[in-house]
Amino acid sequence: MTQPPRIHWDQVYSSKAPTAVSWYEPRPEESLALIGDAGVAQDDPIIDVGAGASLLADELLDAGFRDLTVLDVSSAALTRMRERLGSRGQAVTFLESEVTRFRPARQYALWHDRAVFHFLVAAEERSKYAEVLRAALRPDGHAVIATFGPSGPERCSGLPTARYDAESLAAQFAGALELMCSRLVVHHTPRKVEQQFLYCLFRRTRAAP
Repeated sequence: MTQPPRIHWDQVYSSKAPTAVSWYEPRPEESLALIGDAGVAQDDPIIDVGAGASLLADELLDAGFRDLTVLDVSSAALTRMRERLGSRGQAVTFLESEVTRFRPARQYALWHDRAVFHFLVAAEERSKYAEVLRAALRPDGHAVIATFGPSGPERCSGLPTARYDAESLAAQFAGALELMCSRLVVHHTPRKVEQQFLYCLFRRTRAAP
């Protein structure tokens, strides 16, 4: 029987150091570059979904951003991030939820997701994700979404994954998001394994409800 996502990811973050997980990045270069391309202002609200123990929040705080929210299903991951940020964490809103069950209380200028969407292998899960994203993103908002690319792994952390090229990922959000740019990059895991990632920057379409 498959474990609930919260239990699975709590076990991952309780048993491994943040620097030992395969998705660890010393600096989230691609995400930061696309956030820069989106033209987000320092006082604009940003949400990082599936944040885990990522260093993105640290980098954004260093860059002067003042309205950050991190969302993750794992309380263990969020605890690690709180401990690392220390007093700086007072500038961050921490939310514990599965992204498909998230009910945003506000709208954000930018939605960031590195490596959550590709774990949603069921069409129903992807549809719920898209609904949540539309509810969370303000009319002039942008989304940075990164998934495994066409040659990326078929499994990660013991779970099956979906793989995308730019066209197939954009199709998942047709009518709500417009693809602005995309790039394929190679991520090197802490064990020096190469993984192909697709990074896409989207803009919310004017016609989106």
